[in-house]
Amino acid sequence: MPTTRAQEAAEMRTLRTHAPADDRKKHTATTKPVSKAKKPASTRKAVPVQKNAQPKETAHAAGEKREPDAEEKGAEAQEPPAKKVKTEEAVQEGQLGRTHDGSEGVETEAGKQDEPSKRHPAEGSYQAGTIERGHIYFFYRPKVELEEAHSLDEVQRFYMLLVQRPPQFAAPDSKTGPIPRGDDDEGREMNLIESGADAVPALEPRDQSHKRFRLLVLGKKGLPNPEAGGGGKGGGRKQVFWATVSTIGEDLKKLEDGLGPKEYETKTRGTRHQAAARLAARGAYAIVKYEAARTPSQKETHFGYHLSHPDDEHFGDVQQTLGIHKASSFVLQVKNPLAPPSGPGQVGLSKGRRANYPEQLMKDVFGKGGSKGRESYGLRFASVERQELLDYEGAELLFIAARSGEQGLETSLGEGRGHALEQAEKDESRETIDEIMKELAMSDGKIPADPLEGNWA
Repeated sequence: MPTTRAQEAAEMRTLRTHAPADDRKKHTATTKPVSKAKKPASTRKAVPVQKNAQPKETAHAAGEKREPDAEEKGAEAQEPPAKKVKTEEAVQEGQLGRTHDGSEGVETEAGKQDEPSKRHPAEGSYQAGTIERGHIYFFYRPKVELEEAHSLDEVQRFYMLLVQRPPQFAAPDSKTGPIPRGDDDEGREMNLIESGADAVPALEPRDQSHKRFRLLVLGKKGLPNPEAGGGGKGGGRKQVFWATVSTIGEDLKKLEDGLGPKEYETKTRGTRHQAAARLAARGAYAIVKYEAARTPSQKETHFGYHLSHPDDEHFGDVQQTLGIHKASSFVLQVKNPLAPPSGPGQVGLSKGRRANYPEQLMKDVFGKGGSKGRESYGLRFASVERQELLDYEGAELLFIAARSGEQGLETSLGEGRGHALEQAEKDESRETIDEIMKELAMSDGKIPADPLEGNWA
């Protein structure tokens, strides 16, 4: 006949009462725990806690003291549910530490860490530091009342147009589909992409009048030479230039109107004529966050580009005068809109024209409130770690010349990105000027493209 737990406890008390003293001592010695010390939480096996679960009835634990009321003591010996939850969380969250290669592992009792979990082969290739890529176009506009410009002195404005694109390997609906693969792709999990492919933009569709773009006005009428020194002692300081995000939009027809010819009235000189901007160069760009920094002050974001047009044959005086290299890279920073103008010339926009970043972005990036820097507004400059920092009109950007040439581009962007951009733009250099203008839904008659052949216009 089955017995209840209460009946079993009663029988055990009866046996203890009538058992010889030697037997009781022997029984006590065999049931005495070796140690009451608990193991560290990180080494105890996690026990999943189920909602509304009833405690499981078990035999007496090895560490229990034998008392007359075994059921009550057995219940007291169990670990409180709240403590179990804490133990489980400690194991699940892993007591996270760092392995020698920088990946996360779970810390064990001996201070060592378990092997990091296996990552997908394609992980990191798309998110390995490239925060944006796309196509870049350089324009210049002649001075007022000049139909053409033939030198830097006759240039009124210098523009950089950025048209964002997804990576080519992730855009099968582009003109020619994804990046072509070799015959040795068999066995690659999910078509593992080539090194540096996260920096290559998808091919630009043509005759589409709506694309997201940014138009930047460059503070100097020419890009600095990355190989030349600046104003520091010994000329070791790199040259810099300012750029302002003047327009963010999606309507390329409005952009064409803005870059096209203009007429306006003045009180003193009457009607004034402004010639249209000229397309001087076209290529692809990538913005890569440098992730190997050991300290926050070493964090850098690099902006690099490689031209497709003009090709080597037509690369001429226009591009050389404007400082446009075939390939070049810069360290990219953004100015805190709350910081006062800096430099001998008090460079900077007026308060009403500066970018109006959200409060949370100001705290996270610049440390507004004193969490970063010495001033209440935080840091004066910050690395462009987020794409959204570029998506506000009035954003003031600082380009610090880094390296030029194809090898310099690879050094700055790293992990094969420079070489990937180089190959992609060599392939796109076969496109005609008419096809390039169709990428921007612009007319060659309204926006001259003669400089793409190396000639001033």
